[in-house]
Amino acid sequence: MRLIRYRHIIRQFTRREVLGRYRGSYMGIFWSFINPLLLLAIFTVVFKFIFHAKFTGNPREGSFDFALMLFAGLIVYNLFAECLGRAPSLILMNANYVTKVVFPLEILPVTVVLSAVLHLLISFVPLCLGVAFLRAWGQPTFVPHGLPSTIFAWPLLLPVILCWAMGVTYLLSALGVFLRDLNQAMLALTTILMYASAVFYRIEQVEDPVYQTIVRLNPIAFLCEQSRNLAVRGLPMDWHAYGGVLAVGIVFAGIGYGVFMGVKRSFADVV
Repeated sequence: MRLIRYRHIIRQFTRREVLGRYRGSYMGIFWSFINPLLLLAIFTVVFKFIFHAKFTGNPREGSFDFALMLFAGLIVYNLFAECLGRAPSLILMNANYVTKVVFPLEILPVTVVLSAVLHLLISFVPLCLGVAFLRAWGQPTFVPHGLPSTIFAWPLLLPVILCWAMGVTYLLSALGVFLRDLNQAMLALTTILMYASAVFYRIEQVEDPVYQTIVRLNPIAFLCEQSRNLAVRGLPMDWHAYGGVLAVGIVFAGIGYGVFMGVKRSFADVV
């Protein structure tokens, strides 16, 4: 496969992508911890203390439970939001590579996705620390002590995340070259996607069967729900749904890659 052949270039570009984002800042890569925690604080105040939202019907669910479950879904959504935000302008921002015939443009979407995955894994660390700390102090309700055993199955979500993120990034980065308005539409789309991805609620809480079906068809909602269940609630993976979402994700990644490679030669004419 072409991507395997260019693995060394992908590694170099991913490293440059991660380090370049924080070049010149005092906090550096620690912003990967700080940004999601700031979002977590804002959403927790709004949805927990103002709207009094709950993830479960358990009367013992506390504010820390809500914050951890919100964070478990939020870090997954943030990965896709980053890919959606960067993909439409990815080729246009790297126009100098388009004219170089020997340069493999197909590695650019890969570096964006891998960079986002790295930030996801960094954010997963404070999630684990938060769960372990609060369990040790007897604050949360769902698992008595320590990290839930199901948290060790959480990395199995990464193949699904990679497939869907690759498909989205390849598809949008190709379309963004020809549809310049796509980049402007991403702000509204990512906001809609956030509320349609079960970040702030469980899928079962959607009472209307039509809307619940729509949410269930959203693979990001599945990933947010499973991340929450595995990392915080101690519930097992929904393996039946997992297999279906992974299979469709592999097909979608292949479609995105195929579209990108099919229109790749036209980039130079448009850029």
